[in-house]
Amino acid sequence: MKFKQGAMIAQMTLLAGLSASVWAYDSGSTEVDGSFTPVVNTELMLPADGIFNFTNVDIPAGVTVTFAKNAANTPVILLASGNVNIDGSIDITGGRSADVGSAGDGNSGDDGLPGVGGPGGFNGGQPGIPGDIAGSAGLGPGGGNPAMINITNDQLNFGGRGCGGEGGSFTDSGKDSRVLTSSDTRYCNLVAQAKGSLPYGSSTLLPLIGGSGGGGASGGEAFSGSGGGGGGGALLIAASGTVTIVGSINANGGDSGASNGGQAGGSGGGGAGGAIRVIATTIEGNGAVTANGGLAGSAFGTAGSAVSFSVGGEGSVGRIRFEAETFTRTAATTPAFTFAQPDEIFLAGMPALSITSVAGVTAPAVPTGNSDIVLPEVTPNPVTVIFATTGVPLGNTVTLRVIPSRGETVTAVSSAISGTEASGTATASIDIPSGPSTLAAEISYTVTVAMGEDLSRYTDGVMVASVRLTEDAINGAQTTLITVDGKEHVISSALNSLRTAT
Repeated sequence: MKFKQGAMIAQMTLLAGLSASVWAYDSGSTEVDGSFTPVVNTELMLPADGIFNFTNVDIPAGVTVTFAKNAANTPVILLASGNVNIDGSIDITGGRSADVGSAGDGNSGDDGLPGVGGPGGFNGGQPGIPGDIAGSAGLGPGGGNPAMINITNDQLNFGGRGCGGEGGSFTDSGKDSRVLTSSDTRYCNLVAQAKGSLPYGSSTLLPLIGGSGGGGASGGEAFSGSGGGGGGGALLIAASGTVTIVGSINANGGDSGASNGGQAGGSGGGGAGGAIRVIATTIEGNGAVTANGGLAGSAFGTAGSAVSFSVGGEGSVGRIRFEAETFTRTAATTPAFTFAQPDEIFLAGMPALSITSVAGVTAPAVPTGNSDIVLPEVTPNPVTVIFATTGVPLGNTVTLRVIPSRGETVTAVSSAISGTEASGTATASIDIPSGPSTLAAEISYTVTVAMGEDLSRYTDGVMVASVRLTEDAINGAQTTLITVDGKEHVISSALNSLRTAT
C-alpha cells in the first residue's frame, strides 16, 4: 500500500539533493520511534495499537528481542522507513504449560497452569482438576479440544487430544492403562482424535491472527493434568528498504507440560504456530523463519497406579508470508511460505459488531473479560443492551445471549439495525440474573455479489456468501466469512468478551 505522505517526503529529500534512497515500497512508518538497535536481549512493551514506527532496525547476532503483550493482545507490527537487519532473533513463541506431579518444580500451586500465547496469540486450555475427567478447550478461533474420558463397555477411552491450531486434526493410537479399582487393572487400545476448528484466516495474513492454544488434559486421582501450550504470536515487519534475515524469526506454538507420578493426570495439547508476515522492497537472507506447532507433554504414572499414556497432540503449524519487489532468499521456512508483491499492511473496511452499553453503563473500549460492567444489585429487569455495527446492512437484527455462571442461558433478539451501514445501532431488552454473567452477541447476514467478490481476497479467492459477526466469552470479537462452498473463514479475533456482574 502506498502512502502519499511518505512519497512526498521521499520527493522532497531528492529535491534537496540528499543521498537518501527512494524505495519502491513505502511502509508508511512515521519514524516517531527512531532507530532500534539493541545490544542486549530486550523485551519491548507493545503500545496500545501494537505498532512501532522505526527508521531502521538492527538486531545484532546473539541478541534476542521479545515483546510484552498490551491490553488488547494485538499483533506485533514493526514499521521501518529504512532497512531491517536481523542477525540475532525475534521471538514471539507461545509459552509452555507447567509440569505436573513429580515432573513439576515441587510447587503444586503452579501445576497445570496453561501456556500463555505469544503477542497476538491465544492461551492454552485449563486442565481437569484432581478427580475431574475433563479439561477445557484452548483459546482462540482454532483452540484445541479438551481431553475427555468416557468409560463404556468396560473400556477406558481417552478422546479430544488437545490440539491448538488452524484446522489441526489427526488420529493417533497407542496403549493405555489405568487402575479403575484397587485390584482391577484394565487395558484398552487408545484411539484419540483431536480437532481444532476449521482453518481460520487467509494465506494473505490479512488480518494478522496468532496461533490458538492447545486443549487442557484430564485430571488424575491426585493431580491435575497439564494445561495446553500457548499459541504462537503474530508479527508483521514492513520496511521501505531491505529486510535481511540472517538470524531467526520464531512464532512457534508452546509445548504442553509433562505429567508424571502416582495418580497423575494426562498431558495437554501443543499450541498452534503463529503468523509471520514480512513486506519490503527487498527481502534477503536465509536465516530460520518458523511457525511450528507445539509438542504435547508426556504423562506417565507409577507402575500399578494411575496412568501410563500421552493424551496430548501436537499443535498445527501457523502461516508465513513474504511480500517484496525483489526476493533473493533461497531457504525454505517451516511451514512453507507464500509469496506475493507488496499488498496492504492493514485490513480496512471489515464489518464489526460490539456491545456499547448495558443498563446505561458504558462498556469499556478494551474489555478485559473480567467484570467489565458492574450493575447495582437493585437494577430492575429487563435491562437495555445497546449494540454498534459497522459495515452491516440495515434491517438486520442481533441475537443476544446472557450466560450466567449458574443457571440457564437467556436469549433475546434486538430491534432492527438503524442509522447508516457505516455506523448502525440496535437495542435489545433482556433479563439479567443476579451474579456474574457473560454476554454473547451474534449477527448473520447474506452479502451482495459485489461484496462477496470483494471479500474473496480474504478467503483465497472463493466467493463469500454470508457473514457472521460474534462476540463471545472464549474468542472475543470475531468476523467469520462463509464462502459459497460452505467453508468458514474466521478473519478477526481481538478483544476479550464483555462480562457483567450484578
